[in-house]
Amino acid sequence: MGGSHELLRTADPRPVGEERLDRANPFLLIADHAGSAIPERLGDLGISAEDLNRHIGIDIGIHGVSQRLSALLDAPYLYQRYSRLVIDCNRPPGHPTSIAPVSDGTQVPVNLGVSAEDARLRENEIFWPYQKAIAGQIARMRLSGRAPTVIAMHSFTPKHGDYPAPRPWQIGVLFNRDDRLARPLIRLLEAEGDLTVGINEPYAVDDAGDYAVPVHCEKGGLLHVELEIRQDLIESAKGQSEWAERLARLLPLALSAAER
Repeated sequence: MGGSHELLRTADPRPVGEERLDRANPFLLIADHAGSAIPERLGDLGISAEDLNRHIGIDIGIHGVSQRLSALLDAPYLYQRYSRLVIDCNRPPGHPTSIAPVSDGTQVPVNLGVSAEDARLRENEIFWPYQKAIAGQIARMRLSGRAPTVIAMHSFTPKHGDYPAPRPWQIGVLFNRDDRLARPLIRLLEAEGDLTVGINEPYAVDDAGDYAVPVHCEKGGLLHVELEIRQDLIESAKGQSEWAERLARLLPLALSAAER
């Protein structure tokens, strides 16, 4: 693609999806890996449609959960339409997996040897518009009189590494330095009686490998939590609705406890 000065064409979707941005609600939902779109100029990235729709290309089921949760809470929702294999919007630019040449053993040919210019195009046209949309929505919600509580929505594959089938947690509650919202939510989820809750499992948040929590939430002093739901539980519309209903019931209770 070298020598070009733009990545997205007129027919390509806008990178940022937006729902209910005008709602006066304490929650702001974001989903960094909601979509699997690829810019026309990048073809199919050199991978199959099957691989693109695996966990390496999209957080399976999380967009459906987030849309339903946004509706139930009447809360704003921002999401990224492009695949994390184009550029991962929860990685700082320049991170080794920001534009991954290999993901979970699958080679991504178009991402091999990406030039600095082409990396900047992906950052400028996909990554930064998404981050600016989140920052702008946070600023608008602050101006309305209440800083938002950010819920970063993700999903994780049941099979990975040492846990071939399936990983033991139904949901992971992730945090870095600030656990004000995470701790009461963990207690509420565990009190449900039917869940094994991962505390910073199956992943953990840190400054080097994550963007949303350290940059948008911690630097701004916002209440927040990052959630990971196991993908086999939310592949279907039924599972997505069940998890949205559960979270819509528990998140306000967790927020109330965190604000005491």
